[in-house]
Amino acid sequence: MFKRGAAQITSLHAIPSIRTSPPVKNHSLEASNLRKRLLERCGLLGVKRGMITWYTDKGEQFGATVIEIDSCEVIENKIAENDGYDSVTLGHIDKLKNLSPKVLPKFEKAGVSPKANIGEFRIRGNEGHIPEGTELRADHFKIGQLVDVRGVTKGKGFAGVMKRHGFKGLKATHGVSKAHRSAGSTGAGQDPGRVLPGKKMAGRMGGQHCTVNNNEVLHVDGEAGILILKGQVPGPNKSFVKITDAKKLFGHSLISLNKD
Repeated sequence: MFKRGAAQITSLHAIPSIRTSPPVKNHSLEASNLRKRLLERCGLLGVKRGMITWYTDKGEQFGATVIEIDSCEVIENKIAENDGYDSVTLGHIDKLKNLSPKVLPKFEKAGVSPKANIGEFRIRGNEGHIPEGTELRADHFKIGQLVDVRGVTKGKGFAGVMKRHGFKGLKATHGVSKAHRSAGSTGAGQDPGRVLPGKKMAGRMGGQHCTVNNNEVLHVDGEAGILILKGQVPGPNKSFVKITDAKKLFGHSLISLNKD
């Protein structure tokens, strides 16, 4: 006898309940410190002064960037017991006017003059803390060492897709009317019926934080406060930069150190 099979819906009461363990949230500051690739010591704050041509003893030449280290002093040390992480706060370039009364007690406590720019360097442990008021010079780094430089890139303003993302553009002739540098289609019609997030489109270009890794130190002058690095550095002239030891060589996470 033929019997038609009907769709059977399983009752919720027929499934036994299972108590699952609550998910572990790994968003705490302590867990973040373990995952980060941190250095043993802090870096330096500097000012980009421009680029020069550097000549080696063998007659080779290449571009180099001159960075000025001016009155870079320690303002504060943060410890993990009180602040959740270890860091060293530096300031550079003395500032004599337009000072906020809220920040003056911090400089008075450290025994340094007010600074125009302040930067914080996360470190691996409390061994890298430096006494407040200590001045760090350009000879903090050595010739031949590799460093990372972080700065804010040049702001280009509102730019199209060809300048901002390197698009090829549309055809120069054959039916294209006054849209030669446009992006073309940005999404489908019926499905998904919208422009997906992350689509490369026209917009503001530059003015973002950028890090250049593994720049070689070519020259160091602690007395004059001059640091010369091989290659280019993000940002325009007279912009602030942060120089640290190369994290790909000297930086390690606490998790990897514990495994070793």
